[in-house]
Amino acid sequence: MLGSRTTEFARGLRAVALAWLPGWRGRSFALARAVGAPHGGDLQPPACPEPRGRQFSLSAAAVVDSAPRPLQPYLRLMRLDKPIGTWLLYLPCTWSIGLAAEPGCFPDCYMLSLFGTGAILMRGAGCTINDMWDQDYDKKVTRTANRPIAAGDISTFQSFVFLGGQLTLALGVLLCLNYYSIVLGASSLLLVITYPLMKRITYWPQLALGLTFNWGALLGWSAIKGSCDPSVCLPLYFSGVMWTLIYDTIYAHQDKRDDVLIGLKSTALRFGENTKQWLSGFSVAMLGALSLVGVNSGQTAPYYTALGAVGAHLVHQIYTLDIHRPEDCWNKFISNRTLGLILFLGIVLGNLCKEKKTDKTKKSIENRIEN
Repeated sequence: MLGSRTTEFARGLRAVALAWLPGWRGRSFALARAVGAPHGGDLQPPACPEPRGRQFSLSAAAVVDSAPRPLQPYLRLMRLDKPIGTWLLYLPCTWSIGLAAEPGCFPDCYMLSLFGTGAILMRGAGCTINDMWDQDYDKKVTRTANRPIAAGDISTFQSFVFLGGQLTLALGVLLCLNYYSIVLGASSLLLVITYPLMKRITYWPQLALGLTFNWGALLGWSAIKGSCDPSVCLPLYFSGVMWTLIYDTIYAHQDKRDDVLIGLKSTALRFGENTKQWLSGFSVAMLGALSLVGVNSGQTAPYYTALGAVGAHLVHQIYTLDIHRPEDCWNKFISNRTLGLILFLGIVLGNLCKEKKTDKTKKSIENRIEN
């Protein structure tokens, strides 16, 4: 008996040690794809008995899986297990906040955290609205059939109550801003509610998504400055819309066969085999608008260096894209988080290289204006 207990104790120690080994997280193939990892056995755990209990992991999907079971359908309804959408909503906000920072200064960390919270809540609300509208369609598509409402894990009434809770919390975040920004933010609600319907009406639902997802490019600036500067905010907003047309068209190619069968529309179906030409045009427009943003906001060398890196990323993304392979479309889609972070870093570094406005420089500027 003592020998068997010793053996069990040794196995337990081995399981704990394996669970804490760096890189050994027992991720599934789907999670490996979600972070862009190569296929195959690179992320397979060692060939040894599986330790009992849940594996230690800090991935978003693992955090959702670790939550109490009654909460998990609601967290999946918010897409907390797939944070790429939250990143794509949040990043235009960071660009705007970074551009609005005082010369020579870092972006406002309080505003960045506030907008981050708002992005999580509003992306969750948008996904809830989308799934409420699309529950009948989602049941017919393999990729979306397991969404909480379509799968029957959450009723329509429960999702409606949950939506109310998310919008209430988002309103609390919005009320932390100035009056101009409160009105501007509230005016985006119509877009949030209606954009999921566009796939039934037009082949350009990605344009409606772009108008919705990039509202933060306007809101971030006004939250810092008190109002929008059209010379900076409008080209920044336009560049964000072009960016959304790029990444969401790529995303839509995953579902194009199902969309044809159930009668939904998308730019992926509209462009077809000419997708790369269209995406190239959107990329040129995006880079042109971002260049105008740099000129109008007095940006410095790091910003334009980052803009060059963004252009290279877009060229590689479009040139290597295989629109007939859903796995490749997904990998290209999620790579846009890196693109957005590169631009944000360029904005921050570019702003730090600007001459900080001291009292002396302010007086010299005033004297020049008087003369």
